[in-house]
Amino acid sequence: MLIREKKHRLPPEFYRGFQTVAFTLCLKNRTTFFTTRERFEVFEKMLLSSAQKFSCDAQIYLFMPDHCHIILSGKEEQSDPLSAIKSFKQDTGYWLYKNVSDVHWQKDFYDHILRKDEDLPKQIRYILNNPVRKEIVNNWHDYPFRGSTVYNLDDWN
Repeated sequence: MLIREKKHRLPPEFYRGFQTVAFTLCLKNRTTFFTTRERFEVFEKMLLSSAQKFSCDAQIYLFMPDHCHIILSGKEEQSDPLSAIKSFKQDTGYWLYKNVSDVHWQKDFYDHILRKDEDLPKQIRYILNNPVRKEIVNNWHDYPFRGSTVYNLDDWN
């Protein structure tokens, strides 16, 4: 008997336009991988390329050792944060296949479309403090694997 997975994502059109979407992508088996500047920069470059291709701003991106948090916002009517993250995951998945054959993304990812009344700076602060909660650093300013196309995160309190 074939078991079908339950659909848990909204229709693609819900993600288009001026939407702000929070994504969490995990590595399969929670493999530790994002631990060097070189690896971070490879994935950062591909993320920014995908965001630009689909007319999105990266409000925040932060790569923990075994997963990443990304909040993308559409900049115009044809923006598509969902397609941007799918493109990023495909590009980086191929890179992993070619360069690190024992590391893979989990099949799916988590996403949350932020409502207009949700506090974006609060969401960003929560993501920035993830390395502190995991006791990797004492202050999120000391965590190097993060960035934004919108904010200078070093100026955040």
